[in-house]
Amino acid sequence: MKTIVKSVVAGIAAISLMAACTEQKTATAELTKSGLDPQEFVDTINGKATALYTLKNANGVEVCITNFGARVVSIMVPDRDGNFTDVVLGYDNIAQYADAVNSPSDYGASIGRYANRIAKAVITINGEDYKLPANNGENTLHGGPTGWQYQVFDAEQVDDQTIKLTIVSPDGDNGFPGEITAVTTYTLTDDNALDITWEATTTKETVINQTNHSYFNLNGDFTRKCTNMELYVNADSFTPSDTAYIPTGEIVSVEGTPFDFRTARVLSEIIDDTTFDQIKNAGGVDHNFCLNTYDMDTYRGDDTQVAASIYSPETGIFMEVYTNEPGIQVYTGNFQGVGRDADILRKHGLKYPKQGSICLESQKYPDTPHHADWPTANLKPEETYFSHCIYKFSVK
Repeated sequence: MKTIVKSVVAGIAAISLMAACTEQKTATAELTKSGLDPQEFVDTINGKATALYTLKNANGVEVCITNFGARVVSIMVPDRDGNFTDVVLGYDNIAQYADAVNSPSDYGASIGRYANRIAKAVITINGEDYKLPANNGENTLHGGPTGWQYQVFDAEQVDDQTIKLTIVSPDGDNGFPGEITAVTTYTLTDDNALDITWEATTTKETVINQTNHSYFNLNGDFTRKCTNMELYVNADSFTPSDTAYIPTGEIVSVEGTPFDFRTARVLSEIIDDTTFDQIKNAGGVDHNFCLNTYDMDTYRGDDTQVAASIYSPETGIFMEVYTNEPGIQVYTGNFQGVGRDADILRKHGLKYPKQGSICLESQKYPDTPHHADWPTANLKPEETYFSHCIYKFSVK
């Protein structure tokens, strides 16, 4: 009898242990490869549901995206030793992404309607002036204070490797004319590339300039600067800007300047060169480069040629950028980790330092609406806007 009781007790204990292990595995399985809890992204904002979506490819690469701002939240890629590491900065919950006051950010966002700055917060289309909200001094930045990065997109996960995110922006949204229907499509390919397309139509002539605003750090440690990384930009010229980051209208050769990245250079070699006024004014690099991959005669970009790349000698992770756009904004995180921003906790409770990341934003040139001789950002009702950017990862 005692033997039977002991056997029953042992059996119950074994079942309990198995149940506990199964429960623990289930809880662990609910987290993404990057350690994100999808439940932390479930909310309702402006009457629309938010969530976290996961893309995976055959190589184990994982990309997490939220439909709030159509943002890239994490990208897990292998380093030279085969260990997976996250390479984009951000938050691990929707509350911080949505809090534009206490944790303002463009981390991973699909920016719209107009990425970068528009001078004096005004545009003129067909002789009519449209006043925009000034949210960056006297200028408009990234579509205004309630740009698309702070809106909830409708999400359709097409399959394990593709998601489509749609937003309908009403006529007059942040002062811009025309109702725009815009679709951002993220596809994780089996050659470890995040392929992004933006398509849009409008009911009135307007301007549009979309980009992805991911902050990259390929070092595997977000608490350290990324100035050890090597930057290459396929550009013979750039557009200098004034102290308010507005283009002067010039297109200047990179030859003989710290901005000559036609051969890959370690960022630390130039990032503090305040003898160059453009670096001094921006506190680093925050400039548009005029890509050699774009043909100014035909107004077409070749997205099969490398536009830019970054490389971490620490992890061996190498990222190439391809785009059909004429420009790419290189931003070295100069405002990150400065002032009260230094105390904000990000993903996994980490604090980010100044220049702890780099953004490579495909785009029309900043303030294009005020420069008729630059590739146009105008979109007419009979046209379809199309922009393409690829971030491709490998190791060397």
